[in-house]
Amino acid sequence: MRKSTIWILAGVMIFAFVGLLFLQVKYIQITLASRNEQFDESVKRSLYQVSRNLELDQTLQYIEDDIIESEKKYSHYTRPQQTGSSSTVIKQRERWTGTNPDGSKSIIDYDIKTESGENPQHGVFISPGHGVNTISKTSYELQQAFSKRYLHEKALQDEVILKIMNQASTKPIEDRVDFRQLNAYIRSELLSNAGLSVPFSFQVVNPNNQVVYSTPGYPTKKAKEVYTQILFPNDPPARLNYLRVYFPTKGEYVFSELSFVVPSLIFTVILLITFIFTIITLFRQKRLSEMKNDFINNMTHELKTPVSTISLAAQMLKDTSLAKSPEVFKHVTGVINDETKRLSFQVEKVLQMSLFDKQRATLKLKEKDANDLIVSVANTHVLKVEKYGGTLDIDLQAEESTVKIDEMHFTNVLFNLLDNAVKYRKEDVPLKLMMKTWNDAGKLFISIEDNGVGIKKEYVKKVFDRFYRIPTGNVHDVKGFGLGLAYVHKIVTDHKGTIRAESDLGKGTKFIISLPLITQN
Repeated sequence: MRKSTIWILAGVMIFAFVGLLFLQVKYIQITLASRNEQFDESVKRSLYQVSRNLELDQTLQYIEDDIIESEKKYSHYTRPQQTGSSSTVIKQRERWTGTNPDGSKSIIDYDIKTESGENPQHGVFISPGHGVNTISKTSYELQQAFSKRYLHEKALQDEVILKIMNQASTKPIEDRVDFRQLNAYIRSELLSNAGLSVPFSFQVVNPNNQVVYSTPGYPTKKAKEVYTQILFPNDPPARLNYLRVYFPTKGEYVFSELSFVVPSLIFTVILLITFIFTIITLFRQKRLSEMKNDFINNMTHELKTPVSTISLAAQMLKDTSLAKSPEVFKHVTGVINDETKRLSFQVEKVLQMSLFDKQRATLKLKEKDANDLIVSVANTHVLKVEKYGGTLDIDLQAEESTVKIDEMHFTNVLFNLLDNAVKYRKEDVPLKLMMKTWNDAGKLFISIEDNGVGIKKEYVKKVFDRFYRIPTGNVHDVKGFGLGLAYVHKIVTDHKGTIRAESDLGKGTKFIISLPLITQN
């Protein structure tokens, strides 16, 4: 599959996933906002109705108290008269004064008799007064009397309202409200008006902002889930009392209808992450496949050259005339020997690939002095450096240099780094190599620095990748498989160390290795 096709498919899928996530998040936001608004409106409506109920209760109480006082003031009772051993008669006389159509006054006296006993009888006996001549007039007078009674009761209600307005607000809120009844009102209104069956707690605050009553569970600190309602809104502004209701499980109630959306959102995110990981893995595999193809082509060329040279030299040895010239014979056998070593070295490089198929190389760790090992490697490599007119210097500053390493593999690490420095030298500048050790933070540091061609910044982090070779266009003057630095990185990592590269193009490269020290008491 072409890389452009993969990019198009990846872009379409990522766009679809992001769009799906956006719609789900937007739906959750809208639903939460709607649920919050619905909850707030329902609670406010219910608390307003609670306030109305308290006002109605207070008004009803004042009306009942006033009616009792009015009946005591305007009603006249006679003493009960005993008419027999089995009954008692109670008389109540009322008098009403009315105005006739012709403008004359008329008076109606009527008695209300109530008998208690075995056969109680109730009756009203009207005793006509001045100006009453006919039954029709009597009926008219009764209408006038009841009309007056209605006006009187209405005046009493107005008086009660004025009394409530003038006197009720002067009383403490604890005398005006039964808090147990208030709790019942809140629960009832929330259930009947809004269908809310959620736990709550409340407190009542007087005009001085002092808590008069508080139920258990009300938060001591300010919370967002508190709703405030004025009790008795018709009181003067300076005497207003407040009801504060707290809902500890409001968040759970709001999220209750979104319980099925959250898992779907989580699964979508998991699918998106899995898809991104799959795409990244696909690109890595494609890149690795391309590098493997380059490696095979390069390996074929690298192995073909010494094989061809050995084959040609072998054919020359078949020539009988060659035996007559010892110098030519020695030269041919020397070529065969050199090319055999070269071929063996290349095969060894290929065999190093087996290390990358294992999670960890099999290392034979022993305690070694890194300074001694570096001196040994430098002495072995100095002749090769001097062959190209270069110099190899050593600066051993590490006072503690005992580490636990596999001598063979770590020696190969140092040889690989030195070989790279020689291969990527500048042709017109004498090669300068510096191997240095020092201690810092309980670790041993080893650096190998050269003045070669250097590496571009964007390639520095990739030099430790398997099969990776720095692109040089159509120039192929430096041979290799792209395995050397990958091998170095793996061996150092398996030694629980780290390696990093520092380089400037045209100025040279520096590799720094850190290894844990062995502390000796």
